[in-house]
Amino acid sequence: MHIPKKYLHDKFALLLASSNVFLAFLCIILILLRGGVIGQGPDGYIVQFRENLGLSAYEKGGVFPIISFMLFVLLTAGINILLSIKVYPLRRALALSLLSLGALVMLLAVIVSNALLTLY
Repeated sequence: MHIPKKYLHDKFALLLASSNVFLAFLCIILILLRGGVIGQGPDGYIVQFRENLGLSAYEKGGVFPIISFMLFVLLTAGINILLSIKVYPLRRALALSLLSLGALVMLLAVIVSNALLTLY
């Protein structure tokens, strides 16, 4: 894949791309440190909150939904950076908005995964 030279010289694009990578690794590290991914048992994590269920609003689950947060942020970071590289020669503003929205999605993933892991 060819990375445009202007993309590599655009400081704001590189700042947003590096913030996407940082948020992805932050989410992974926080999940690993907060969750202790192994050793919780088959129903050791609260993985969902359903407000309409009343007292049984918290749904317990295994380790796979927690690991899926890590996979989600890795895929989000990778796809956002690849899309911004592909779109950058056409529209710089679109590439920067893709990176910004990707950072927002990953920040929300960090907040949600942290909130779910503090409940167990």
